[in-house]
Amino acid sequence: MLWTALVLGLAGSFHCIGMCGPIAFVLPVDRSSKSKLIFQTFLYHLGRIISYSLIGLLFGIIGKGLYLAGFQQRLSILMGVVMIALVLIPISIFNKYNFTKPLYKIIGQIKQKLGSYLTKKSNKAIFSIGFFNGFLPCGLVYMALLGSISVGNIFNGSLYMVLFGIGTIPLMTGAIFLGNFVNLSIRNKIQKAIPVFVVIIGLLFILRGLGLGIPYISPSDAKLQISNNPADCLTIEKVE
Repeated sequence: MLWTALVLGLAGSFHCIGMCGPIAFVLPVDRSSKSKLIFQTFLYHLGRIISYSLIGLLFGIIGKGLYLAGFQQRLSILMGVVMIALVLIPISIFNKYNFTKPLYKIIGQIKQKLGSYLTKKSNKAIFSIGFFNGFLPCGLVYMALLGSISVGNIFNGSLYMVLFGIGTIPLMTGAIFLGNFVNLSIRNKIQKAIPVFVVIIGLLFILRGLGLGIPYISPSDAKLQISNNPADCLTIEKVE
């Protein structure tokens, strides 16, 4: 299911341009040299991906704990249902309960740091902008984090977010090099298609949890569960 992270990143890139595009447009890169521009763009993406990987590591730990508790199948189904619910439930309902209010102070500090680095043109500043950019609240990142929890593995949880970040690189690079290069009407059409991709990915996670025996998509129950039988553990060790 790691490949869904790339799909989510690629499909959601247009959302990224809308949310993080303004940062990419004014990124203080050195445009006098093509090699410097490419290197600094790489630093910006590296900063974003490192922050994504750290968040994915944290949520991967949560997923690992639930996996060890024997909730792997139900966890995959639950994360799929949550993904779909977040798309179908009107945003006004979430705004009503204001779930992110406790994070406002932290988000404010991150934005303040970002603002200070946007006035500098050093390689360190470019990397830092990308790093703090990765911690800004974003609905698409939240969706990817649900995926990182459901993989039930610390390393894969981090890898899921890295792949998600890689998926956003092509269009975000275009935003840095070419500015606002995507026609507004095209962007709006693709923005409307993003929820469809999220629902499809949510359905894939539900299928995975159902354990229907479909290779790569819905592996059998036995492959999703931790065995308590010592003989099974010995068999696994021999295979490895």
